[in-house]
Amino acid sequence: MTPIAAPRRRFLRPQSVLPGFGITMGLTLTWLGLIVLLPLSALFIKTSEISLERFIAIVTSTRTLHALQISFGLSLAAAAVNLVFGAIVVWVLVRYDFPFKKVVDALIDIPFALPTAVAGIALTALYAPNGWIGALLAPLGIEVAFTPAGILIALIFIGLPFVVRTVEPVLADLDRELEEAAASLGASRPQALWRVVLPSVWPALLTGFALAFARAVGEYGSVIFIAGNLPGVSEIAPLLIVIRLEEFRYADATAIACVMLVASFVLLFVINRLQRWAETRGAKA
Repeated sequence: MTPIAAPRRRFLRPQSVLPGFGITMGLTLTWLGLIVLLPLSALFIKTSEISLERFIAIVTSTRTLHALQISFGLSLAAAAVNLVFGAIVVWVLVRYDFPFKKVVDALIDIPFALPTAVAGIALTALYAPNGWIGALLAPLGIEVAFTPAGILIALIFIGLPFVVRTVEPVLADLDRELEEAAASLGASRPQALWRVVLPSVWPALLTGFALAFARAVGEYGSVIFIAGNLPGVSEIAPLLIVIRLEEFRYADATAIACVMLVASFVLLFVINRLQRWAETRGAKA
């Protein structure tokens, strides 16, 4: 008697809304190339038209170096300030309930939706010598508007939401029983915060720091109104690039832009490595 063959099982691939890997990867690389790689390549190609001596002369001029120092130095300072105070804001929003909490939470996103020029005009009106806040600081000899301090305030304003929105979901998902367990073992609140909470949110804090820094380096609209734009005093690198373009000195503009691009990439790479190191260390702990 001939045995009956068992029916073959048909293994069906899981259905996906998107097409296969080959098509999606091709579309991804094509879109990335058109939107990101092509403009950056054009920037470097345009810069390569000038000689190395000319390039060095452009990027090492006193005006260019000071503009780069203002942009990168104040961007790092603003990101550091947002790292600290953004973490405090997140802690309050996540761990406490208070009246008008949703209103405060919505106010955090205003720099996202507000046009940068409007933000710059509003900050200038506040911190000018005859403004609401500037009039209070003027008798103390403190000048904010049309100085590097005004640039710092503008960069803090536009960078705060990046830290808050990056850290907030991580802290909200953190199990509070871990803190209670640390307290039951005799840890004080500062010790629990340092040894339990901070290692868990540290990668998110670094990510928010990186995003705030990257946003601040290229900021233009909210800065030019409050900066004063004095060469050697309060002139930022993006404004210098615009000035060189208006002077039809395209090689100078692209050279400065290349330096900013490379420096930003290096700093973001270092921050990303620190973030990965923090994640690895947290996983081992």
